[in-house]
Amino acid sequence: MSTEPRWDETLATQGMPIRTATFAGEPQDVTGARLAAERFLRELARVSPPAAPECWHDILLVVDELAANAVQFAPGPFRLLLRRTFDGVHIALHDTSTTVPRPRPFDPGEGGGGIGWHLVHTLCDQVSVVTHDDGKDVHVFLPW
Repeated sequence: MSTEPRWDETLATQGMPIRTATFAGEPQDVTGARLAAERFLRELARVSPPAAPECWHDILLVVDELAANAVQFAPGPFRLLLRRTFDGVHIALHDTSTTVPRPRPFDPGEGGGGIGWHLVHTLCDQVSVVTHDDGKDVHVFLPW
């Protein structure tokens, strides 16, 4: 007996939209990005609950890290995109810096920092960075 892929028709029929939010790039916008992600996840959970509770928390932590990096290292606005994929959630963050993020050594004696990019790579199934003339897009995929 052969099996065919099972598509999540619920989301297609419910019309689960892609969510985007644009922020000025101020420190308080990290909280704004997290709140936007929470709204998206609440809506998503109504039609497709997460496979495990940590999926929700991992997504919020990754949004926090990406937004904080955009505020700290890229001048100006950033845009957050969240969308459901077949088996998870795709997050894309566009900022104004063309510098590709790199892991930095973590040194707690220097006041912290250096752990966020490691967290993103640990929690995400896939991470990619696409640079453009006007900045970069960081794409991450997490389970849901």
